[in-house]
Parts: sequence; structure tokens; C-alpha cells
Amino acid sequence: MLQIDVVVLAAGMGKRMRSTLPKVLHPLAGKPILSHVLDTARALSPAKICVIYGHGGELVRQTVGNDPDLIWVKQAQQLGTGHAVKQALPCLRKNGITLVLFGDVPLVKSNTLKSLVDKACEDNLALLTVELNNPAGYGRIIRDPQTNRVQAIVEERDALPSQKRIHEINTGIMVLPNMYLESWLDRLSNANTQGEYYLTDIIAMAVNDGVRIETSSPASDWEVVGVNDKIQLSDLERTHQQDVARKLMEQGVTFADPARFDVRGQLVCGNNVEIDVNCIFEGNVRLGDNVKISANCILRNVAISDGSIVHPFSMIEDTEIGENCRVGPYARIRPGTQLADAVHVGNFVEIKNSHIASGSKVNHLSYIGDTEMGRRVNIGAGTITCNYDGAFKYQTIIEDDVFIGSDSQLIAPVTVTKGSTIGAGSTITRDTPEGQLTLSRIKQISIANWKRPEKNKD
Repeated sequence: MLQIDVVVLAAGMGKRMRSTLPKVLHPLAGKPILSHVLDTARALSPAKICVIYGHGGELVRQTVGNDPDLIWVKQAQQLGTGHAVKQALPCLRKNGITLVLFGDVPLVKSNTLKSLVDKACEDNLALLTVELNNPAGYGRIIRDPQTNRVQAIVEERDALPSQKRIHEINTGIMVLPNMYLESWLDRLSNANTQGEYYLTDIIAMAVNDGVRIETSSPASDWEVVGVNDKIQLSDLERTHQQDVARKLMEQGVTFADPARFDVRGQLVCGNNVEIDVNCIFEGNVRLGDNVKISANCILRNVAISDGSIVHPFSMIEDTEIGENCRVGPYARIRPGTQLADAVHVGNFVEIKNSHIASGSKVNHLSYIGDTEMGRRVNIGAGTITCNYDGAFKYQTIIEDDVFIGSDSQLIAPVTVTKGSTIGAGSTITRDTPEGQLTLSRIKQISIANWKRPEKNKD
């Protein structure tokens, strides 16, 4: 495959989005539409990527990022696709080929583009076309009835009735030979109903100049669907998620319902993984063999090892979970947490920035923060590590084989030494001796003739 330049047209306002956010920055699968296009372009290893931006200006650049492989060119006036590409001319090589992409067409696949580029060379042109049952609104591909060669592209608003009956449409994605590009762009005219410089008009110029025009088509029509309004954005979101689910199912993942599932990043699964409904996976998530994710869970930047189960309504982020763990239901595991093998984290438990060694259990209604916990520890219901004094955070150390009774508070910094037992309802402020029972309680008393307060009934 020839090394290529890429031009991404991303200057449009997107009025039909009904939003102050530039169209190309609206999120799809957790990242801006434009970022999908740029990631696909990068998969082709181009010599350079030139992004034509306009509406939204610096916000587009700031959001997508000023990576060194991107060249940003501003189109101050949106005068059509031909005018947009012309702004990129100073950035393009004199020889080679240029792939033109659209910043609002996020789902085109790299394999589709590679096939298109393979059809191009330094002295011919390649178009990505598709046959649609309902081609309304798209530019039609006009072919020579004798040779079947492409002769021109006619926009629907300028098409004759006979041309509107053609089902092969222009996707807008094309590969152009750089040696002809400047001449063609200089010859464009805006003598059309929109008063714009259409990039598609260079097709007729290429035919007149004897430049061969090849075509290629995507595997799926939805690859070339653009986003013009929130309805189309929603439709493409579901299309993308179904495509991801289908690939995972081909790899052996079991879904309770693949229509109720979202990946907003990358999900890598081992064998025999089960995923229930309404689960969201963000960032980079890795699930080992025989992992089960129950309903209504959110996982963000998580690695879960073999045999572990996440029960319903749990949220886990920036966490590593070992083998054969049990988490939830209704658990929240916050960043910086590591669970070793066979750890149990139960209902309404929150853990933050803590390392919990194998075989330990935090089963009910507890908060564990900034803690180093040893093996085979049992944490009773309602236990709290008090790690924050309003200004600074401190660490709690709980060594191996500790048993902590319910409703206990551990005031950090503190160490609960190996084999210690903490009596229920205790507040621990000093390190405990090894193997002993430690508790702190006031004497229980009862007050005679005490009456519970009552509201005034008047």
C-alpha cells in the first residue's frame, strides 16, 4: 500500500444537532466522533493527517488533542468540500495520494479504507461507493453505460429525475492523486444551487484528463453513515455497540441481551465470560476466563482475573481484582484498589486506594480507605477506617488473621497487629497487641423513668 496523506473535513457547524457543542465533538461510545475518525486514519500509518476545522475553533483542537501527528488547518468560511480540501494543499506532498475523510462519519473501518487505498495509485483516483435501497439525499454515481466506468457524481439537488433513480451513491470518501489535486481544485466552480465548491466535481475533471477512476465498497452500509442530528447519533451508537457485541460473541462471550450493553473504550474477554444486562465498560477493561458480570454494573479501567464474579449494581474503577473473588451487590471499588485472590467484598461496601490480600472478607456496609489489609481478615458490618482528618489522609494497616467486630472505627494512622480481635462497637486509636482482644466501650447504663420526647399534638 502506498504511503498516504489524510485530510479530515471537520469544519461543519452541525446546526441540526441543536447544540452549542461542535458536531464532531459529540460523543459516540465514550469519545468524540472526530476521535473515531482520527483513530481509524492512524491505523493506515499515513505520512500526515491534516484536520480542517472551523466551527468550534480551538475547542475542537483542545478536546481532540494537539498530537504531533496532526496538522490543523482552519477553514474560516465554509464554502464547500472542495474549498475545504484546498485549504490543506500547502500541507500535502506534491506526489503520492491523499485520502479524504469526514469528521462526522465515525464508523468506517480501517479494512474498508485499506481496500480503497489499494485501488488507488499516483495516477488514478478511487471512490468509496455503496448501493442503497433508498438513496435519497446522496450524490449519485454516474457511470458510462458501455464501459461501466465512473463519469461523474451528481448531487441530488442538481440531479435529473432519471439520475435520482440510481441507487449507487457517493460516500464522499475518496483517494486522490496529489499530482493532479492542485489543478483540479483551482478549476472548481460554485455555479450550483448551493453556491459551494463541490469536491465531487473533480470526478468529471479526472475523466476529462484521462485519469482512471476505481471504486470500492464497505462490507456494511452503516460504515459510511454520517451524523447530522441527535437521532442519527443515537442510531449509530446502537449500531456500534451491536457490532462490538457481535464480535465478542464470536469470541465466546455470553450476553443476556447484547442490545443492552455498552463499551466506551476497549473490552478484552477470556473464555466463558458472561455479561448480564445494562453493563457499561469504560476505558480499558480486561476480563479473565469464567468471569461473570451481573446486571447493572459499571467497570472503568478494570482488570478481573479468572473465576471472579461481580454481583449486580456494582461500580468498579481503576482496580485490579484477582482470581475467584466475589464483589457486590451494590459495591463501590474506587481507584487504586487491588484485591488478591478469593477476596469477598459484599453489599454496600466502599473500598478506596487499598490492597486486600487473599482470603479476606469485607461483606457488609463498610468503608475501607487507604488500607493495607493482610490475609484471612474478617471485617464486620459497619466498620470504618477513618483515614481523613479534614486536611491529611493516613494509612491503616490490618495484618493477617485479624477479626474486626461490627460497627468499629479504626482511626488512622493505626496498625491492627496479626491475629488481633477487635470487639464490636470499638473505636481503635492505638496499635493493638498481637493475638489479643481489644475493645473500647463505656459502661452500659439504663435510666429509670425516662420518657421519649413527643410532638405537640395541638
